[in-house]
Amino acid sequence: MSVGEIAGPASQPANGDAPAERLSLGVAARLSRYLQVLTQAKKMGRETISSQELSDYTHVNSTQIRRDLSGFGKFGKRGVGYNVDSLVTQIRRILQTGGQHNIALFGAGHLGKAIASSDIFADHGFNVVAIFDADPRKTGSSVGGHQVRPVEDLGQVVEDEGIVVGVLAVPTAAAQPLAEQLVDAGVRIIFNYSEALLQVPPEVTVHTSSPAVDLLHALYFYLS
Repeated sequence: MSVGEIAGPASQPANGDAPAERLSLGVAARLSRYLQVLTQAKKMGRETISSQELSDYTHVNSTQIRRDLSGFGKFGKRGVGYNVDSLVTQIRRILQTGGQHNIALFGAGHLGKAIASSDIFADHGFNVVAIFDADPRKTGSSVGGHQVRPVEDLGQVVEDEGIVVGVLAVPTAAAQPLAEQLVDAGVRIIFNYSEALLQVPPEVTVHTSSPAVDLLHALYFYLS
């Protein structure tokens, strides 16, 4: 499973374009966590946020947060904090996620329906444009404003819709075959909600999201 190349911190070019060097895995992960908090703060109407508040929500040390952000320019103001709207824009630029990206969702069950009806992806520029399910009883039904398609349509839909991410909200046993079909169709990013340990080529990135792991992470901070 490929999870990205580890490199040194990205430098900030003078013309304001994307960072000239690839971000390290740690920096990219932390920036993504900051962006998640900032996006929600923006939706709540917050204009500014401090590094300590970001620390409270992300469990990243406030000194580390300031160090991460200072590597890309001067964003914050002492005594005031960071401008939420500006920092959202800047981090999206750094992560090169300012555009719109199309997603294919697999699984029209309870989890799939929850994902399709949520704005969790749309908030960050990811659009669910196709939903698939292997159950013929579900194909043709409407989920999140999309008609559920048979898995056999995968290759054509990936090409027609420019799918860049496949989201697997399926039983564990179904995940590996679907991952292989996604790879064959040219998709290079897979978000896995199942417990399957997916085997994919090194050029494909897999992120597995597990509520149990997230709970263990939270429990660690509670007990320590």
